Amino acid sequence: MPSSSTPTPSPQDLLYEGKAKCIYRTPDPQVYLCRYKDDATAFNAQKRGSIAGKGEVNCTVSSHLFQYLGQQGIRTHFLAQTGPTEMLVRAVTILPLEVVVRNRSAGSLCRRLGLERGLPIDPPVLEFYYKNDALGDPLVTPDHIRLLKLATPEQVEQLGSLALTINRHLQVFWQTCHLELVDFKLEFGLNPDGAILLADEISPDTCRLWDWSGGQASEPQVLDKDLFRFDLGDPVAGYQEVLQRVLQVVAPAKLSQPQVGPMPIH
Repeated sequence: MPSSSTPTPSPQDLLYEGKAKCIYRTPDPQVYLCRYKDDATAFNAQKRGSIAGKGEVNCTVSSHLFQYLGQQGIRTHFLAQTGPTEMLVRAVTILPLEVVVRNRSAGSLCRRLGLERGLPIDPPVLEFYYKNDALGDPLVTPDHIRLLKLATPEQVEQLGSLALTINRHLQVFWQTCHLELVDFKLEFGLNPDGAILLADEISPDTCRLWDWSGGQASEPQVLDKDLFRFDLGDPVAGYQEVLQRVLQVVAPAKLSQPQVGPMPIH
């Protein structure tokens, strides 16, 4: 890892601070430094707290999953993990949309539609949310996206196709960790050429992960941010369990570390 060659960012380098990450400029205008935080929020920041070690877990898990998806032909903003809570990423313009894929009923889907929690969904449900804290990140349709000019119809179609493809790959990965991917959130960005790249993170913050080791007849063990949202258990232990399972899977595979340089064409 090129951590020794990565300069420590100064406060004036801060480009953006979100709920879970800080983004810093680097000497290369096409590269940003992303630093993950232990801060935890839920319900559009109505609930706030901290999960010890969360930044390291999310940074490391995201790094491995970005590499895994890159090997499957998915273009991402990831370049290299440069420290326990830091990674270098390509500079992209984030589209103001969250793309959610649901493989089982949970969370807001149950609240909105009155569904029983845990029902299998096949084929998966695809949803778009407008990234706007003031509005509470509302659910939007493709027509709403066109009305608000958040993305072109062609981009919306591509986002949906990419999300479903990523879902298939992530289901395989999490199954090897003996976890079921219930649902997850993705964010995408545009590079200077206008190409869509997977961005943000893929972690227990953004994925619902259930362990059915007790059998489908029992309640699954929750190993994701719902531990914090709904006080279902110890989130520190849950996040660390996810990290250890990921490391057990990727260590034998010896995932290669991408180098900072031109984006490969897939």
